[in-house]
Amino acid sequence: MPNLPIIPTYITVHLGPPDSDAPNVTVPFTDYIKNVASSEIYPTWPEEAIRANVYAQISYALNRIYTEYYRSRGYDFDITNSTAIDQSYVYGRDVFENISQIVDDIFNSYIVRSGSVEPYFTTYCDGRELRCEGLEQWGTVELANQGLTPYQILQHYYGNNIEIVDNAPVEDITESYSGYPLSLGSIGNDVKQIQVRLNRISKNYPSIPKISPVNGVFGESTRDAVEEFQRIFNLDVDGVVGRGTWYRIQAIYNAVKRLNELASEGITLQEISEAFNIDLSEGDMGEEVYELQYLLNFIGNYNEEIPSPAIDGIFGPSTRDAVIAFQRVYGLPQTGVVTFPVWEQLFSAYQGILSSLPADFFASVTLPYPGSVLRVGSYGEYVTALQEYLNYISDTYTEIPKVTVDGIFGDRTADAVLAYQRLFGIEPVGFVGAVTWNAITSTYRDLYDGSMSSDGQYPGYNLG
Repeated sequence: MPNLPIIPTYITVHLGPPDSDAPNVTVPFTDYIKNVASSEIYPTWPEEAIRANVYAQISYALNRIYTEYYRSRGYDFDITNSTAIDQSYVYGRDVFENISQIVDDIFNSYIVRSGSVEPYFTTYCDGRELRCEGLEQWGTVELANQGLTPYQILQHYYGNNIEIVDNAPVEDITESYSGYPLSLGSIGNDVKQIQVRLNRISKNYPSIPKISPVNGVFGESTRDAVEEFQRIFNLDVDGVVGRGTWYRIQAIYNAVKRLNELASEGITLQEISEAFNIDLSEGDMGEEVYELQYLLNFIGNYNEEIPSPAIDGIFGPSTRDAVIAFQRVYGLPQTGVVTFPVWEQLFSAYQGILSSLPADFFASVTLPYPGSVLRVGSYGEYVTALQEYLNYISDTYTEIPKVTVDGIFGDRTADAVLAYQRLFGIEPVGFVGAVTWNAITSTYRDLYDGSMSSDGQYPGYNLG
């Protein structure tokens, strides 16, 4: 499902009921709407009535596409021409000239509910042989003859809380699944989309644990929610969101939100907002760059072909060179830009190195950075270790409050992290990324080894 609706250049129509062996045809979207309108309404109707109907037909088709209603169920088309469930489409028929002109004028407009972003599922019927809760086509003629505008006609049937989006972008549509499975350690806006959907699905299926925070980082809580979803819906329980799980989640999300019904719950802009920009390149700054630099440094310790950039949160030339070297070693295009596939390969390489180390490797040293941000809602062995490190440090630096070592990153742990960050000159954000993890573990090791620095003395590690 794309973030915001677009007008597709083409639409694929199945010429029969969904499970029939009828052929598919792929036609320009404008030609499809012209055909539907010419098959369902009369060119002699008032223009206001024709326009109201065309708006509804556009929105209906876009809803099918935006929610991937059929594709999320394993079909290879966007809509059918079965009038029992979709719109009438007669392949090869002629279209009426005045209808063609109207479609050319408004084909990139659609109806939404106020506060929602998805094209509204504009159910309709003919209004003579069949009456329905949505738009009645013959009724639009009467309303047009009374002097109502197309928008007023639509409000009459769908309510006053609708809007018409004009001038939507026209692009080729692609499937929402990126082609890259999501698993523990993955980050990106696709991860956030899965987190949002699973949290909403859990309202109807409460055995699915809530994911917190919804931050685009695939942590243990996300994995647990994915596994429970897979268990409920008879999928392979592996905690990985591959194609099958991705589209099953989307289909269930559509169902619980009733996105393909008049009484749709709707999708808000907040639900589709991006967690962060997954593409990193020279000139970028921030926590994600810290994460990148840490991973490159760690991997570089085990592969001399990959240089180790400074961990300073600034994507400069040395970071770009390290990225290019990593891409070369792992057979990726050498762009110097970190896209989702590069992130995936980075985490895979990082986890691969960790898993190859002997079991007693960490017996006398601190754990390495887990590969994903720890924040309120995180839990597991890394949170337990973090809490132990903070408590040990707080024996010396009493400004840092003690926390309960329970493996759950709650508000008290966040307060301790904030206190540490303020004390050691790290941006106080309350979550633990690569830089904060490195600083905490370095401080812990210094104190544990009895090498606490004196006032003003360089402690021997970067503080941020």
